[in-house]
Amino acid sequence: MNEGSASTRMGEHGIPSVAEDIIVARDILIAEYLDLPVHLAHVSTARSISLIREAKARGVKVTAETCPHYFSLTEEACLSFNGLFRVNPPLRREEDRLAVIEGLKDGTLDCLATDHAPHHKDEKEIEFSLAKNGMIGFETAFALAWTWLVEPGTLTATDLVRILAANPAAFLRISAGSLQPGSPADLTIADPQARYTYDRSKAVSKSKNSPYDGFALQGKIVATITGGRLVYQA
Repeated sequence: MNEGSASTRMGEHGIPSVAEDIIVARDILIAEYLDLPVHLAHVSTARSISLIREAKARGVKVTAETCPHYFSLTEEACLSFNGLFRVNPPLRREEDRLAVIEGLKDGTLDCLATDHAPHHKDEKEIEFSLAKNGMIGFETAFALAWTWLVEPGTLTATDLVRILAANPAAFLRISAGSLQPGSPADLTIADPQARYTYDRSKAVSKSKNSPYDGFALQGKIVATITGGRLVYQA
């Protein structure tokens, strides 16, 4: 839970955004001192993004990623006391959400990850403070990114491919994220015009702990091909 007005109203222990900012600043300084690359995961605060932007401008070898819930949700969602919204780092303020979007737009944030964390409903549908951290994210990542980033015009479809596939493959130095001849035939086929209401009860994952139940989304995955083999078809 983010430390702020929402946590105060809920009577929940809050984690201040400065806790993340300090770690980001520390890791950037160490990377700069050693002249070595560092990758920062699950960036969620405006100040962290500012620190990363400044570090890149002065040549620090830093890359970073965020997750769909940090550009589509805020701490206000937690006021429902619904454990499905409990995640670490916690959902932040509206100004942080907007900073995440800007960071993706200007390239400060290089990748989009899901932080896919499946939990049994008995571990999530309990008191908020006792619920385990995390949510599933594989099945909604593309749709959330298309709905919140591409459809409003913040990113292009090419930008989305870059942060979901090409950049992660490049940073991990694996042969993926490309349609070049000889590359693994790992493909995702999507219908960007498809509009639907997400129903978490129909999730293909073994777990159903998604906070996006009932959300109106655009952009639907219709098929997934792995190693040239069709493994999923809507």
